[in-house]
Amino acid sequence: MTGVDAKSALFLDFDGTLVDIVERPEAVSVEPGLVELLASLQRQLGGALAIVSGRPLAQIDAFLAPLALPAAGVHGTERRRADGVLQHLPVDAIDDELAAPLQALADAHPGVLLERKTGSLALHYRLAPQCEALCLAAARRIVDTTPGLALLHGKCVAEIKSALVGKGRAIDAFLAEPPFIGRHAVFAGDDTTDEAGFAAVQARGGIGIKVGEGPSLAQQRLLSPAAMRDWLRELDRHLASPSAKRPPAA
Repeated sequence: MTGVDAKSALFLDFDGTLVDIVERPEAVSVEPGLVELLASLQRQLGGALAIVSGRPLAQIDAFLAPLALPAAGVHGTERRRADGVLQHLPVDAIDDELAAPLQALADAHPGVLLERKTGSLALHYRLAPQCEALCLAAARRIVDTTPGLALLHGKCVAEIKSALVGKGRAIDAFLAEPPFIGRHAVFAGDDTTDEAGFAAVQARGGIGIKVGEGPSLAQQRLLSPAAMRDWLRELDRHLASPSAKRPPAA
């Protein structure tokens, strides 16, 4: 991977990028040593490393404990700056009335799961792939009849969120603040929900890294979360070596 060095700002998605995707979101396993690796990279990048995820911050922190990195959760609805200050965008709450038809769908179809987050509803169908069209249609009906909402179609998930938030906007917000300001931006993600992040960093002359298969705006690619973790370890070794002349190659 070219163009990543100690003057970069590194933004990382979580599911499908740092960790392997599993059938249920709560069943994710963090590889031994990953937390320590991220802590080392954060130090070597002068603090300029952040997680940018669709998950809530509380879940990110639980998986990466005791590390509490700068992070954007729920696609940027909530964001913890590098100085520890928490920010919540003033988006309209997604109430029980909006959630009710999706919950009814989940109740009627074993394997379909409704995840409620602050400012977001995520309808997961990984355990019931035959329900994809049904889930997308139900989510689309809500978005089409409710101003201010947008639909994200990710890997076996249809997610309803505020149209005012997105990973690209969250990355832009970080890049306006220390220690990210003025740095060369790099964002790694795996899903269609990450395309806005790729667009944001590449518009600034930075690098988007697509993890896995499928079409993408990203200019560079790694084949899997395992390859991403290997590359991060190589980057960590490179940054620790004062004699290094070039960033590591993927």
